[in-house]
Parts: sequence; structure tokens; C-alpha cells
Amino acid sequence: MQNELNAPLDGLLEKYTELLLGEATPELKEKVKLWVLYSHIAKSMPPLVKHWNETYPEEKEMVKELISEIKQLNEQHRMSQTNKKRT
Repeated sequence: MQNELNAPLDGLLEKYTELLLGEATPELKEKVKLWVLYSHIAKSMPPLVKHWNETYPEEKEMVKELISEIKQLNEQHRMSQTNKKRT
């Protein structure tokens, strides 16, 4: 069953990454996958993420940087889309 899901879910991740950031390189897809996983767990089980953050403070900082990078790339993509619509 897992193998049957890999290709369709990879396609979903690729399209999501493209819509979110404007492109879907393998590196960006991996970053978005990590961001989605962390964000989902943080929303559904905050105590677990709190414990993880306390246990892995360096990795927590890496996740914060990743979130910031994705936010910045998304804002750049949205701005470029807005500028295209104006011209």
C-alpha cells in the first residue's frame, strides 16, 4: 500500500510546493515536507512539540530558520504573482 501512495503523494507535494513557492525543486520539496510535518504535529500535539523543542534546542532553531525561509520564499512568490497581474 505504501508504494501505491508514494507517487501520488509526491505529486501532491510537488504541486503544493510549486503553488506555495513558485517552483518545486527537490530541495524545496524536502523543506516543505519537513515544514508541513512539523507544523501539523505542532498544531495537533503541542505538548509533544514542546518536549521535542526542549530536548533538541539546536534542531528547534533549525526548524525556526526553515519556517522563516519558507515564509520569505512564499512572500516573494506572492509579490511576483501580484506584479504579473498588474502588468
